[in-house]
Amino acid sequence: MCALSRRDFLKYSGTGLAGMTLAMHFPFLTPRRALASGTAWKFGVMADTQWKSSYPNNGENPMSCAVSIINALNQQFIHHDVKFAIQVGDLVDVESVSGVRSLPTRAAAAQALYNAGIGFFPLRGNHEGTKTAAAEIPALFPQTLGEGSYLYGARNFESPVLDITSTDTTGERLKGLSYSFDYENVRCVMIDQFTRKDGTNYNSSSNNNAVDQVPWVGSTLAARATDSHAFVFSHKNLIGQNHKDVLFGSSLTSNAAARDTFITSLQNNGVRYYLGGHDHMHHRSIVTTSDKSASVGQVICSSNSYKFYTPAAGDDGREIPAAQELYSIGYYIVTVDGPRVTIDFYAKSHGSDYGDIDLLASPLDMPFYLRESFGYSLNGKQFIVARGDSFTTVQDSFEGTSAKILAGSNANSETDYLNRNLSKIVNTGWSTPLISENAASNILTLWGMSDNLSMYNASLSGFLPNAAESKESDVYALSLSYDPKKVRPTDLISGKFGLATKDANGSWVKAVDANFSGTKTFKYGPWKSSYGLGTYGVDPSTKTVWAVVNHDGDFVAKYL
Repeated sequence: MCALSRRDFLKYSGTGLAGMTLAMHFPFLTPRRALASGTAWKFGVMADTQWKSSYPNNGENPMSCAVSIINALNQQFIHHDVKFAIQVGDLVDVESVSGVRSLPTRAAAAQALYNAGIGFFPLRGNHEGTKTAAAEIPALFPQTLGEGSYLYGARNFESPVLDITSTDTTGERLKGLSYSFDYENVRCVMIDQFTRKDGTNYNSSSNNNAVDQVPWVGSTLAARATDSHAFVFSHKNLIGQNHKDVLFGSSLTSNAAARDTFITSLQNNGVRYYLGGHDHMHHRSIVTTSDKSASVGQVICSSNSYKFYTPAAGDDGREIPAAQELYSIGYYIVTVDGPRVTIDFYAKSHGSDYGDIDLLASPLDMPFYLRESFGYSLNGKQFIVARGDSFTTVQDSFEGTSAKILAGSNANSETDYLNRNLSKIVNTGWSTPLISENAASNILTLWGMSDNLSMYNASLSGFLPNAAESKESDVYALSLSYDPKKVRPTDLISGKFGLATKDANGSWVKAVDANFSGTKTFKYGPWKSSYGLGTYGVDPSTKTVWAVVNHDGDFVAKYL
């Protein structure tokens, strides 16, 4: 959290330094999280892997490429059993070192993933933005063309075909640079915004190179399978934090009409997240059009480089910040479970005292920690709850089951580095329980109730982050309807039936068992505003179960 001292960080870890020492026996491994169903699968996302070519590196980071960090992330992706990994640009720091091209070094560093049967799909960044690099990328990574031996189940590759020109008689100067592909029920759309294979740029500037791709992005998103997910990736962001050169130009306001058309297209096509790099920090927000009529979630990905950035003032009022963590090395695991998606952000210390530094040597083997989780479902809803606002707007239903937050408000006091209040982006989702779960409702998933991740305070010291972020949320009362035909009336009075949640092992327990403090007390009858944290009950008059909790997760009405 923004104002935590080292002592507070140890308190949140639960085990303090002893736990940290134990974790360091396996410095790059984190516990596997139980998949939500037998059909769930994962992919990984990473960002900029630049390394200063003039720094001494003992062979660990050759050719201006952060190979030591890449190797660590490769092991994490293998451990999480992802199907493929995506990198959002800046594969190297400079395109050549002493006259030798550097991109082959980045290509070679992906071999560990290929050996494990994991695909790797890169984008260019501004550090490899030339015509020469445009020709190299499809040759070094033929999978961007849908070719070669490293597709591992990815399919339906497509690149935009632009207008025919005198320098490009096929109209395919973006082939293998901007591209889309499918894996299972997901379509990934990758946008290259740098100098093209024929040396041209849209309207004579690489800053404009996303403008003429907006129609292709829209048609590609619209043409995907019904009930599938879509994620859009590029190197630069819709609204940058340190950098103000963005996807649509050299400033936040560049090419506003094309930008707004793009964001509207993403919203209309059900895209929840646009992911980029460039800023070397973890930052999550909602970005809107100029008139606020459409929006999309933005994730700026954490640094995988020797350098880190600090946010700079200046935005145009189109952003709703939700989370931020500076000066850490991180990666993302996206779990796709039917209509539901959960993104887990893992991070570790850069191995020096917390703060904005340039690494002169490979980072120490510090452990990665789960720092935040967020997500959505195709069959759910999204609610933006600003600081001080009530959670009672969060209401949803699915196939006969209704969910409602009865009380509680966003009392979180975190801000980002620029002192902007952080909103909670709450999402609902639904799944059908197994017969063996003996449930009397559908399963509700809540994302976004936990307190916002906000680690930026320069007064912090030590190897941070040094613990998983707390999952604690504001106190709120949650109600879920049940099917009375599946419950014996006598069991309602005894407290044997109620609101359940999943514990760390994936087992159903009382929802109040997962609370952070509180006194567990059963009440027969309706919820009352006087009931404190830990109170739970059943109301047969409304056919609902309810509980006062301070966590999110999966919830269901069932025998306890």
